[in-house]
Amino acid sequence: MIAAVLVLAACSENGDSADPGTGVEIVTTTTAASPASSAPRSTDPPSTAMPSTTSDTTTDSTTPATTTSDTTTDSTTPDTTTPATTSTTVPPRVGEPSVAVELVADFDRPVDLVVRPGDPAFHIVNQTGTVVRFDPETGDRTVTLDVAGRIAGGGEQGLLGLEFSPTGDLAYVNLTANGGDTVISEFAVGDDGVLDPGSERVLLTVDQPYSNHNAGDLAFGPDGLLYIPLGDGGSGGDPERRASDPSSLLGSLLRIDPTPGDDLPYTIPDDNPFATGPFEGVDGRPEVFAWGLRNPWKIAFDPPEGRLWIPDVGQNRFEEVNRVDPLGDTVAGWGVDFGWSAFEGTERFNDDVPVTGDELPPVLTYEHGADGCSVSGGEVYRGSAIRELAPAFVFSDYCSGILWAYDLDGARVLTLLEGLDGVTAVRAGPDGELYVLQAGGGLLRLVPG
Repeated sequence: MIAAVLVLAACSENGDSADPGTGVEIVTTTTAASPASSAPRSTDPPSTAMPSTTSDTTTDSTTPATTTSDTTTDSTTPDTTTPATTSTTVPPRVGEPSVAVELVADFDRPVDLVVRPGDPAFHIVNQTGTVVRFDPETGDRTVTLDVAGRIAGGGEQGLLGLEFSPTGDLAYVNLTANGGDTVISEFAVGDDGVLDPGSERVLLTVDQPYSNHNAGDLAFGPDGLLYIPLGDGGSGGDPERRASDPSSLLGSLLRIDPTPGDDLPYTIPDDNPFATGPFEGVDGRPEVFAWGLRNPWKIAFDPPEGRLWIPDVGQNRFEEVNRVDPLGDTVAGWGVDFGWSAFEGTERFNDDVPVTGDELPPVLTYEHGADGCSVSGGEVYRGSAIRELAPAFVFSDYCSGILWAYDLDGARVLTLLEGLDGVTAVRAGPDGELYVLQAGGGLLRLVPG
């Protein structure tokens, strides 16, 4: 069964299987096995208070979150140098959930669902260039932003991300501009949830060398700062090795204070790893908080656990989900190298990228094939409608349409549903329940089966 395939690939050779809903022995990496652990670091951290590829080429594709095989492949055969693993069997925290989906509404190529603080409505991000405020009680729809005329459309480009400030009076947008660059902008938000186009303030523009791997998400962390995941710049195999180089913004998780600084439209947090210079002897951009990412398709903070979840679209063989735990008082992810492109999943990939031993392996991977080819994030369920599902990280795959739940402590993966179509995201709504977005337009609610 699929539940048994979704264990770390380093130990999937035994061919054992288990039914969804039974206790499954999950093989986890040693650096991720303990709920209190994170990547090993020789430098202590300071205390502090959102796929998408079809065929990986430089030609645009027609879908935002698919990875069939990358046509640009690495010529080096992966070796067997992989992070150490250990088997652990722990009691599950979730039960045996039975779920179904019901259609809530249809939209125009939705890629994200965003909640505005204090607002019971859904804010739907359409890749085609609009944000729509949807009231589920009345069915009313309001286009709150329209940037269709200024985005590069199709493939993995377009309007990709939205996030509201913790106070709800500002919004941040991630889009691919007509020239192909990633642009992060701030807008003032009215009481009605409409973004004021005249208030736009561009925070950041990032050159994109290829049309794919734009990532596109945005999230405010528990520290009130803005986190921006960026893909490795595209093509296939990270040809310029940007992801392993934190002096490049690409392939990184950025962390900024969107408040204007002295010489920038934003402020660099003092405790960013590279804020004051090299980190562990490595040079990096001061905006970089973590690196080693290929095409992170959605990120999600889980405040009760303090964890950060990052599903990352793979190359030719493996999809992965990363889980990062907070280290001391530091927000999860500080100074973490997620390993791409030295590793794809837990397997060695580009042999010319040095291995430091500090790479944080994914909490789970799955192989391309029947299970899919492009992971779609992803959020921890903490609702009340499906009690036996809480708490579990729920995610899907664009290609296979399978919906899974990763039990946080039981370390098992349950297959919840099959047969979904082009899943671009799994997100929590303002009611705390989970919703599935499909590229074809459907917004589906998870309900008891």
